[in-house]
Amino acid sequence: MRDHPHDPPTAAEPVPAVWTGRATNRLQWLLAIAGVACVTLGIELAVNGSWTSGIVPLLMSVIGCVAAGLLMLYGTLAFVHVSVRVDSDGVEVRCGHIGLPRRRIPLSHVVGAEFAPRVTPRQWGGWGYRWLPEKGTAVVVRRGEGLIVALGDGRTFTVTVDDAEAAVRAIRDLLRPGGGGVTGTPAQA
Repeated sequence: MRDHPHDPPTAAEPVPAVWTGRATNRLQWLLAIAGVACVTLGIELAVNGSWTSGIVPLLMSVIGCVAAGLLMLYGTLAFVHVSVRVDSDGVEVRCGHIGLPRRRIPLSHVVGAEFAPRVTPRQWGGWGYRWLPEKGTAVVVRRGEGLIVALGDGRTFTVTVDDAEAAVRAIRDLLRPGGGGVTGTPAQA
C-alpha cells in the first residue's frame, strides 16, 4: 500500500494493464450558454425580424448569430472534458461528450512519457486542441497537471489529465521490455 497517492507502485502493487483518466473544466459551460444565446437570438431574428433596411442585413444577422452560436457550442462542448486511456495498444485521447476530436497514438510510436506539474492554456495559446511548432500538439481543457507523450519522430503530445503521474507510470511500464509494450524501445526515466 502506498503512503501517498504520488508514490510509485510497489512490486506488490503492479501498474494496471489499462489506465484511464479524465480532466474537466466546468467554466466552459458558461461559454456554451453564450452559444445557446447567440443561436436563440438568430432564431428570434429569423422569426420576428422585420427590418426596414431590407432582407440582406436581416439574413446576414441571422446567419451570423446562428453560426457564431454553433461554433461556440461545439468549441466549448468538445472541450468541457477530456478522457485518456493508456493500454497495450497505445494512448487514446477523446474530447467532449461525443469523443471528438480524438487522437490515437500507437504504443509503437511512443518512446517515453513525462509528468508536467503545471500546464496552462496560456502556454498553448488557449483551451482546446492546440499545435505550436516549437512545442508540439496538446489538448488543454484546464490548467494543472498533464501528461507529455514523447513520440519516435521527435514530436510531443501533451494532454491535461488528473493523476497524470499514474499515466506516466503506466506508459513507462508498457514500454519496459517484458512490460507488455514494444520490446527493446527505451523508456525515458
